[in-house]
Amino acid sequence: MDGSMQAPGAGSALRQPGVLDYDVAYPERLSRLLIFVKWLLAIPHFFILYFVGIAFAVVTFIAWFAILFTGSYPRGMWDFALMYQRWSQNVAAYYLLLRDEYPPFGAGPYPVRLEMEYPERLSRLLIFVKWLLVLPHFLILVVLGFAAVWALFIAFFAILITGRFPGGLFDFVVGVARWALRVNMYSYLMTDVYPPFSLD
Repeated sequence: MDGSMQAPGAGSALRQPGVLDYDVAYPERLSRLLIFVKWLLAIPHFFILYFVGIAFAVVTFIAWFAILFTGSYPRGMWDFALMYQRWSQNVAAYYLLLRDEYPPFGAGPYPVRLEMEYPERLSRLLIFVKWLLVLPHFLILVVLGFAAVWALFIAFFAILITGRFPGGLFDFVVGVARWALRVNMYSYLMTDVYPPFSLD
């Protein structure tokens, strides 16, 4: 991963509405000191995102009925939901030690790419069963999430000693986040594209 944030084939993938493109630019160096206080510095984000998350839950609830009756997720609500996801992922990349830049309040510029084209139409039937269809993903993500925690534990000491996040561990943590995010987008009704069983 590099600073350009352009993955091979990303442009063609994004031409299909509802396909999520997510990546984090790999940092060549990371602060040895910030790893001790990032969770503390991110508290203002956690506080605001708690309330934005409540609004997001309300939007998702309303969107369920909108999709049922109209077959589409209201565009303004969808944009708000995407903004919330971007903001959350920027903050996550910071406190999970993936980046040192302090995240903006909102979906401002950050070395995290989260792109998805708005789907004009969504299935009225899938909204009843999406939670059921993603259960296999959740079971796998429990195991992957546990492994990602150990990867972050190892990375903490690697950054402390070398100032670098080991590339293989970085790719794994980002891959788990990508997988989980695609499952969440599907569960939150933002797309009908079933998430792949893949870190890529």
